[in-house]
Amino acid sequence: MQALSSNICRKMKVFSKIVDLQNALFDERKAGKSVGLVPTMGALHEGHASLVLRSVKDNDVTVVSVFVNPTQFNDKNDLTRYPRTLEADCKLLEHCGADYVLAPSVEEMYPTPDTRQFEYPPVSTVMEGAHRPGHFNGVCQVVSRLFYIVRPDRAYFGEKDWQQIAVVKAMVRHLQLPVDIVECPIVREADGLAKSSRNTLLSSEEREIAPAIFKALKASLTFAKTHTLKETHDKVVADINSVNGLEVEYFAIVDGNTLEDVAEWEDSPYVVGCITVYCGKTPIRLIDHIKYK
Repeated sequence: MQALSSNICRKMKVFSKIVDLQNALFDERKAGKSVGLVPTMGALHEGHASLVLRSVKDNDVTVVSVFVNPTQFNDKNDLTRYPRTLEADCKLLEHCGADYVLAPSVEEMYPTPDTRQFEYPPVSTVMEGAHRPGHFNGVCQVVSRLFYIVRPDRAYFGEKDWQQIAVVKAMVRHLQLPVDIVECPIVREADGLAKSSRNTLLSSEEREIAPAIFKALKASLTFAKTHTLKETHDKVVADINSVNGLEVEYFAIVDGNTLEDVAEWEDSPYVVGCITVYCGKTPIRLIDHIKYK
């Protein structure tokens, strides 16, 4: 078994070939060990670290994938700009106690084109599904492939990607995969900005205005207590759009389980506001959410 780069990580093993990881995991399972998986696209930060730490706590063995998946990008420029920092990622992962890293090439992950189609309306067709055609199909392609490769007992996802978790759960039910999906709390910067790999693409000026997104969401929790759902929606949008350099793509207030729009607060016992905002001139697309009840 050959590590991708022996000088990147000393204790943790890093593989570029799927079969090498599978051989290592065969021995782990033979010893009766449980396996946790943290799928990532790299450019790791404290949010990812929290997922890895949770997996290390829950399982005997933790695998982290670092793979920028081309099939979930509907914007080629976005794919090109996505940060790739494998060496720094491995240092963070080793510090967190990960056992194995899978960092394959595109050709290794997709030796032939993946033509499978995944659609789970409404969770895969609203919000991100509507604004990024094909995105969740690509997510399901790569995540299902990782599940088949690693065969984890548990897989860990951050709540920042709220809709993605719902889609992955639907896929797991559809494919009847024996894996538990573990949701982990969102991790934020001190000023409230949700931790994201895309944050590294923000200029210093853009980084200064980005926290206004969560500031508006957080303020809406109090506002919502005495105002209608529509009034709350419109205030969040207006507050964010009033900041020069920020533009709301969508703000959807939905049932937290079905992700379908709700018209009144009383329509659901579990209400979540999901937002996507363009930041800066480039622009960088930032997502966040808030739980109303």
